[in-house]
Amino acid sequence: MKYKKTFIILVLSFLVMFLTNAAAAIAKFNMSYLYFGNPNQYITHINRTNGSLTVVSPNYFDINDQGRLHVNWTLQSLFISEMHRRGIKVVPFLSNHWNKTAGISALNNKETLVEDIAAAIDMYHLDGVNVDIEGVGHEYRNAFTEFVGLLRSKIPSQKEVSVAVAANPNNWKIGWHGFYDYKALSNYANYLMIMAYDESWEAPDSPIGPVASIGFSERSIQYAINQGVPKNKIVIGLPFYGRLWKLDGPTLENQVITGKGISINKVEPLVNQFNGAYQFDEKSQTPFAEFTIPREKSTFLGSTKLTEGKYVVWYENERSIKSKLRLPMKYGIYGTGSWSLSQETKATWDYYMLWLNGRYFNDVPVGFWAEKNIHFVSQEGWMLGTTSTTFAPNSTLTRAQGAAILVRALGKDEIKPKEYKFTDLKGHWARNEIETARELGYLHGKKPTVFGPNDPLTREQLAQIINNIFNYSLEPMADSPFSDVKENRWSYKPIIAIYQQGHITGFNNGTFKPEAYSNRAQMAALMDRMKEDFIRMRDE
Repeated sequence: MKYKKTFIILVLSFLVMFLTNAAAAIAKFNMSYLYFGNPNQYITHINRTNGSLTVVSPNYFDINDQGRLHVNWTLQSLFISEMHRRGIKVVPFLSNHWNKTAGISALNNKETLVEDIAAAIDMYHLDGVNVDIEGVGHEYRNAFTEFVGLLRSKIPSQKEVSVAVAANPNNWKIGWHGFYDYKALSNYANYLMIMAYDESWEAPDSPIGPVASIGFSERSIQYAINQGVPKNKIVIGLPFYGRLWKLDGPTLENQVITGKGISINKVEPLVNQFNGAYQFDEKSQTPFAEFTIPREKSTFLGSTKLTEGKYVVWYENERSIKSKLRLPMKYGIYGTGSWSLSQETKATWDYYMLWLNGRYFNDVPVGFWAEKNIHFVSQEGWMLGTTSTTFAPNSTLTRAQGAAILVRALGKDEIKPKEYKFTDLKGHWARNEIETARELGYLHGKKPTVFGPNDPLTREQLAQIINNIFNYSLEPMADSPFSDVKENRWSYKPIIAIYQQGHITGFNNGTFKPEAYSNRAQMAALMDRMKEDFIRMRDE
């Protein structure tokens, strides 16, 4: 009987482990739209995604003013066949391109339009349709739901019917946001693709700011959940573009630049051309950059000529995209979509699926002792990966890395030092951060003009730097808690003061190992434990 019970327990344990691993192995859904560029380049755009896509949604289906389907010239059977060979579904998006007349005509002639769509899907061996009717008012809300229901009834059940819906983070009832009955649409659609972008837009009345702040994206997901949409039918859209404003009036050609769209892969070349400055807005988790085009200078953004003056661009970068990629795991939703392929940077796909599926770094395995700490400091931007997909958790922390991490956590990384004293920092990636830390009194060099940026940072050196920042008080102790940190040691005060705050501990044998090197995982854990202190000092 005893052995039988043991056997049953072992079997149950195996099943739990198997089911847990199987669940973890199910990748989140990911789709993207194809709109810009020549169709001959579409496969090149797909190749860049490194096999990340479940569905691609190209611009094949237009609605004309009479509400009829127009299959446009971009459809290529060879592309469709190649996608199927790769296991990627081709689900074209049906669009009125913000033509209100076309959108209303489509709803008034829905039976004919649905028959046309079903026939086209069959003729071209497509995998369904993504309905993207925009710019139509709330008065047509029920008619739109009926259209999607009819479409579902006429298209084979194995084919996809999905709907692109306006983000509604503020529960708007009227206008085009009120056009989408989330709950009713989800009864027919495979999923709703929430267009969680255009928090700012191209118009004089648009606020200058993010295309998609983290708050805007989260509230958009929360709205869908609160409306009763099943979580496995919610897809959150991410923008691969930003918006540009000219801050001091029209261009010399009298063109007003108010929220002009710009692909994120065009931002850095433009900003760098005029030696602009980059910043990151912590609240919105979004980057922006400012630059000035000098007198008698100009450049082009597409066909638009940008002339002398002050500009600001809000956009997306690796950190802001990673911030949003955490949301599907956080809320348990189906996955992500994006607008649109060809606008992203090449490096986007190096990390996209890792972060979407909660892996973050491929050298930080699930269950690693500092996994949560590493995720936290990476999300905060305090510690960066050694590459976009690796963290090197067991690598020795260098003096340069330690200085840069602390300066970032304190929000001082945008400060330019008044002077440069360390001669061994010329051309070094962390020169500004190290010299800033020196001027703020956080650290000192090995010599007056030598810092040793690539030398290992010991545990006691790190303790000294941290105590320089926070100046913790030292409570008298009868005995040192660490056998190798005596009262006469130079680092006794900072080590014990930080220990008394509960931020650092020693090893099981009662030692601290003050001369041992710190590694990146240990630094991540320490920063996570001290986060309240860093945030408080940063906000003072």
